[in-house]
Amino acid sequence: MLNRSSDEARYKWVALSNTTLGVLIVTINMSILLIALPDIFRGIGIDPLAPGNISYLLWLIMGYLVVTAVLVVSFGRLGDMFGRTRMYNLGFAVFTVFSILLAATWMHGDAGAIWLIVMRVLQGVGGALLLATSTAILTDAFPTHQRGLALGINQVAGIGGSFVGLVVGGVLGPVNWHWVFLVSVPVGVFGTVWAYLKLRDTGTRNRARLDWWGNATFAIGLVAVLVGITYGIQPYAGHTMGWTSPVVLTLVVGGIVVLALFAWIETRVPDPMFRLSLFRIRAFTAGNVASLLAALGRGGLQFILIIWLQGIWLPEHGYSFERTPLWAGIYMLPLTIGFLVAGPVSGFLSDRFGARPFATGGMVVAAASFLLLDVVPVDFDYLAFAGLLLLNGLAMGLFSSPNRAGIMNSLPPDQRGAGAGMTSTFQNAATVLSIGIFFSMLILGLASSLPTTLAAGLTAQGVPAATAAQVAALPPVGTLFAALLGFNPVQTLLGPQVLAGVTPAQAATLTGREFFPQLISGPFADGLTLALGFAAGACLVAALASVLRGGKYHWTEPDLAPGPTRTARTAQSGN
Repeated sequence: MLNRSSDEARYKWVALSNTTLGVLIVTINMSILLIALPDIFRGIGIDPLAPGNISYLLWLIMGYLVVTAVLVVSFGRLGDMFGRTRMYNLGFAVFTVFSILLAATWMHGDAGAIWLIVMRVLQGVGGALLLATSTAILTDAFPTHQRGLALGINQVAGIGGSFVGLVVGGVLGPVNWHWVFLVSVPVGVFGTVWAYLKLRDTGTRNRARLDWWGNATFAIGLVAVLVGITYGIQPYAGHTMGWTSPVVLTLVVGGIVVLALFAWIETRVPDPMFRLSLFRIRAFTAGNVASLLAALGRGGLQFILIIWLQGIWLPEHGYSFERTPLWAGIYMLPLTIGFLVAGPVSGFLSDRFGARPFATGGMVVAAASFLLLDVVPVDFDYLAFAGLLLLNGLAMGLFSSPNRAGIMNSLPPDQRGAGAGMTSTFQNAATVLSIGIFFSMLILGLASSLPTTLAAGLTAQGVPAATAAQVAALPPVGTLFAALLGFNPVQTLLGPQVLAGVTPAQAATLTGREFFPQLISGPFADGLTLALGFAAGACLVAALASVLRGGKYHWTEPDLAPGPTRTARTAQSGN
């Protein structure tokens, strides 16, 4: 008995360290390309800002996110049926194989871009397997009184990884763009072997039939909505964005209809993929609503901060546009530090006091940090800016770990894989949705005043009025992507022929580090206010949802015989 207890005590830490490594490498790869994209496109010989290539740019960014959002529920359900560790081990192996194929890319031009997109999508399949099962493995391995700490560490690794990826991509991309993908290979090989040798299934396995119709309608519906969002932020037929495009409207509306059909199917099949009955558990429902809204607020923040730093603040403070991607990642480190500090601490405390006070307080503080960021001038003092990033990271860490622990503690043992997959789907889909929302708000803010400002600034520096008007009429999304990629936006917009037609002094001014940031600061501030206001509102609603979750909550078997109608009992701790 003593040996068994000792073995279980050791195993839970093995499970924590391996699953944390898996989640970390998956989330690092969600953001590692953002800073390295200019080097990758130069490596395969493509101009990502050319009109025909914008789709390559978007799909390299979004493809990985979309596939992980779509597949985690299905894989979580498969883990419940065939063993969570088995699916997790497969995920590490798949992720590693396609990391190798990405690093080995030899093609150039369109073929190279298509290869990278396909391999990234397939790498995302491995990532979805890891994300879908890691939380359930931890919940099985750890006793109730330690789950908050374990899930806190795992959750912080996941959220922090998305910011660590920015720095890793910024460091490796300029050295050799292949290394951006190669860095995952040794981690993947080590994690695959370690998981195969050490992890074992300790949870309840639920034998059931595959829900083919549910899987198909869920995948089709969610892919359609997320693809529609991806194309909605692109220009369409002279419009600033593509939300009025028949294709985008068909994808979004059609996807929602198919998802409604999916929900109907799940109430009719004997073994549904998406356990809608779990939403009868108040802690599960409230926790997922709060998680989705928090991800909406947090997801687009990363892109806003990158554009703010790369397109305005860093150039104004002496950094060349080519150097801004790496330094943007470095200057955002206080956000990651906040996650790393608050996550494990709040997870540990939530084991004693319940999730509600920490999750609710975290969302209130996060909303305050977004509003304070809106007060900061566009050309901010970095210490004040870093302090607000740290505050936001602390707030998100304070929320994330207890919220995830509260969700997982509320689930019956045989539904933990499906429940974890549902939670990851909400979080990952919200991240993609937030990118569409935040980009749209920034573009709306820019479109209202940037054309006039840009035209006046260009003509003042000798650019012919007709050319200046033509450039100013271009969709603002090109300007945003130029800033995101570390290109010199004005040089990219004007091209060498226009610059050759002005004096050398005027050309130097137009392409200098101060002209574009000063030009865009006002219009950017308009879009920033919209985006940060939305983020603050989402966090406040998440705080309300967290309040409604109830007190300290753990699943307990009901007094009645278990069956399809069983419900959970709530253990209130008075908080």
